[in-house]
Amino acid sequence: MNKSQYWVHLLTCQIQRIHTCVVKAGQTVQLSAEKIMQITGNRSSNQKYMSLFLIGTILSVAIASCSGSGFANKGDVKLKLVSFSVTKAAHDQIIPKFVEKWKREHNQNVTVEATYGGSGAQTAAVIAGLQEADIVHLALPLDVIKLQQAGLIKSGWEIKTPRNGIVSKSVAAIVTREGNPKNIQTWADLAKDGVKIIAANPKTSGIAIWEFLAFWSSVSLTGGDETAALDYVTKVYKNIPVLTKDAREASDLFFQKGEGDVLINYENEVILAGKNGNKLPYIVPQVNISIDNPVALVDKNVNKHGTREVSQALVDFLYSTEAQREFAKLQYRPVNPTVTQEVVSQQPPVKTLFTSQDLGGWELIQKKFFEDGAIFDKIQVAKKA
Repeated sequence: MNKSQYWVHLLTCQIQRIHTCVVKAGQTVQLSAEKIMQITGNRSSNQKYMSLFLIGTILSVAIASCSGSGFANKGDVKLKLVSFSVTKAAHDQIIPKFVEKWKREHNQNVTVEATYGGSGAQTAAVIAGLQEADIVHLALPLDVIKLQQAGLIKSGWEIKTPRNGIVSKSVAAIVTREGNPKNIQTWADLAKDGVKIIAANPKTSGIAIWEFLAFWSSVSLTGGDETAALDYVTKVYKNIPVLTKDAREASDLFFQKGEGDVLINYENEVILAGKNGNKLPYIVPQVNISIDNPVALVDKNVNKHGTREVSQALVDFLYSTEAQREFAKLQYRPVNPTVTQEVVSQQPPVKTLFTSQDLGGWELIQKKFFEDGAIFDKIQVAKKA
């Protein structure tokens, strides 16, 4: 089912629901009217007028019950949002705007309970049932695919939202110490002897997978073969003494505790750290990876909680111009075309931007690099040796 077919299907379902509700309302009114007219059949004109008034009241109530939004105050609803560590600043600005909008349009109070952590760890918690997420906003599509494989999300999730399910974007950045004493200019410089790198663990963190793919593609997709790519990436990981659990912990280790010569992180996270007083020079390599962050409904949970309508509305709102401007303020690369045009001149251009598809797609990436015993594990063994 393509996007057009999906929206036609959704609209058809809504029309059918309204039609069914109106028919039932009509049947209710007809039965009520018949009973009232039977009772008042031989009574005075005033009593018959009163009967017609009662029928009109019943009709109004019945039709109002068919409204999806209604005018009566509905019961409060709580949503659970599970996301990766660095989205909190953006969500803190976006969610209140959605809550206010929903209240204004539907007269219903919505509470969004959000949790943040490494994308891999968050995904594992949702699969294990430790977090019953209604919505996930994760660091990479691979994590949503894992939820689909676990039976929590229906196939085709990526066509049920705009932009193939991608709601925010970034690129990888290299942060150095003041004056760049190690003279780090490109990805290749990370393999030099004596460079201490702070980076996260691909087993728990989304940024860590993007980092790995950036390292690998900087060789394998620019003319080098896979042997050269493996040799380079092995040298890089030998320069990473400890792998942190997520991007935020890596930032804290580098900025707050002063560890490491180089930090690899999201461009937006690096810029946010600068705004919070941790300003250091950074490089956005001209050969880079498009970091694509997906959003999806967790079908099993929204069905269980009865929150599909509100959850879908929040997902849709994340793509709105209003929400995407909040992402852009925090230096994400927006997916809304209007906002993209507004901020394109403010973002460093990237000469060569690879995507996950250039590396074979997520199924191949997972099998080749990150399954137990795959290339990443082999690199860790070589590092210890």
